Amino acid sequence: MRYFIIAGDPSGDLHGSNFIRELLKLDTSAEIDYVGGKNIENVLHKKPLIPLDRTAFMGFIDVLKNIRTILNNFKIVKNHLLKHRYDVVLLIDYPGFNLKMAKWCKEHNYKVYYYISPTVWAWKESRVHTIINYVDKLFCILPFEKDFYKKYNYEVEFVGHPLLDIINENTVSYSRDEFRQKYHLPDKKFIAILPGSRQQEIQAILPIMTSICSYFKDYHFLIAGISRFPKELYTPFLKENSSIIYDDTYAILRFSEAGIIKSGTSTMEAALFNVPQVVCYRGGQLSYLIARLLVRNIQYISMVNLIMGKEVVKELIQNDFNEKNLRKELDKLLNDTSYRNRILNDYQIMRETLGGAGASKKLAEKIYYSLKSENA
Repeated sequence: MRYFIIAGDPSGDLHGSNFIRELLKLDTSAEIDYVGGKNIENVLHKKPLIPLDRTAFMGFIDVLKNIRTILNNFKIVKNHLLKHRYDVVLLIDYPGFNLKMAKWCKEHNYKVYYYISPTVWAWKESRVHTIINYVDKLFCILPFEKDFYKKYNYEVEFVGHPLLDIINENTVSYSRDEFRQKYHLPDKKFIAILPGSRQQEIQAILPIMTSICSYFKDYHFLIAGISRFPKELYTPFLKENSSIIYDDTYAILRFSEAGIIKSGTSTMEAALFNVPQVVCYRGGQLSYLIARLLVRNIQYISMVNLIMGKEVVKELIQNDFNEKNLRKELDKLLNDTSYRNRILNDYQIMRETLGGAGASKKLAEKIYYSLKSENA
């Protein structure tokens, strides 16, 4: 069968690649084209129709600045789908683009599947109607989403969280000593700093994250860098007791005592590696004010807290994200044993709530056998 996949951001690219890996075990002659990044490219050994550096824009201002590129992306995808026919278009997360594509695809007689629900339960709840009207099947990764969609008499399928497939005891293949030797690190306990995967996030967040390094001289701070960005994005903020490690975030988390983590997928990753963390975010003031006006019904921004419905980890947002608050919270994470243990216990409950591993395999089976039965 023929599949077209749109994964326009880094996490969608990662989860899309794991789905494709499982799908190819079932449909060995599948023909797959896609919008995405290196993770999918490494599985398929073919270039994307549009690469991630032309799709992964974040925030209202960034989107406005790149609106011509985004509109051109719509044109490229639509022209491609008019020229080539597929059995299904699978949209992965990336709602600003993918919900518009869902409507267009349905109007052009495409079967539309959606993996990883847009956060309609948090904001823009009106988008539920776009999903109901234009998405044939929605595959969710959070258990509470099933009940949310039931309010609209729309059945969704919960497949589990794909990070449970990725993060386990075998995720990092080398030992702590091998890790230290590989990156020439001192024999100290480590603290992870994850400043995000977009340049504007890193520029806004990393200076504050590293401002407290000098207060914790018995520890060594590990900054998770991304090699596709210029080194100058990170190096001005290096401190005496810090290092930049490129493209090895999971190893950083595996060997760290605590984490200073930018809100997003990384908060879940840190939790699954059992790293007590403080969640940080600071964006442009205008973007933040617009977001506050639009967001409804949620108290938290980190997925860990959203899933648990309570504050498991501290969130420092906008003006609360400052050197004083960050220093205070990291000190608690490192030195308050009961506080650490409470967080670790909540992580375990969260893991059980998400169900076991196998989300990518379940998704591949549901999609493959659904299409196969319809085409029989």
